[in-house]
Amino acid sequence: MKWTLLIIAVLFGAAPARAQQSAEDRFRSLPAEKQEELRRRFRELQSLPPAERAELRRNLERLDAMPPGDRRAVLENYRRFEQMTPEERQQILQRWKEFRSLPPEKRADLRQQLRRIMDADPAERRQLLDNMGRWERMTPEQREEMRQRFRERREQRRQERQERRQERQERRQERRQDRRG
Repeated sequence: MKWTLLIIAVLFGAAPARAQQSAEDRFRSLPAEKQEELRRRFRELQSLPPAERAELRRNLERLDAMPPGDRRAVLENYRRFEQMTPEERQQILQRWKEFRSLPPEKRADLRQQLRRIMDADPAERRQLLDNMGRWERMTPEQREEMRQRFRERREQRRQERQERRQERQERRQERRQDRRG
């Protein structure tokens, strides 16, 4: 909801400096249902506590100060977020709350995960979110067991690659000896 309000503020607060047409003219040119939706959201914005409105204003200023490419990326991410199901959005918002309380290195890891989720097609996104949900429901012991399995599989793949390299080297040596021979 805050992002929706932020986008409204961007469209009607920051746009007049960039456009010839006034905000009022643009608003009047919108369809009636869009006007009503914007009125409703504006009332929601006005009903927020002053601290939240101030936070939204700061976010708007940050968004407004971004280079055009970064700004487009943020708005595109928001568009994708809006296309998610309510359950997917709720999961993303829950993770955002958790994110804000984490140390910087953990936040960097979660940023990478979020990018992956946002870039995924809907079916893959659903699978990723389901997997994350299963991970969260695991006990610490179950998580450690899964980590151990992943480590074992990674080590097994590493050993298999090493064996294939060794076999290729041996075949090359045999061919060289056959040529000399």
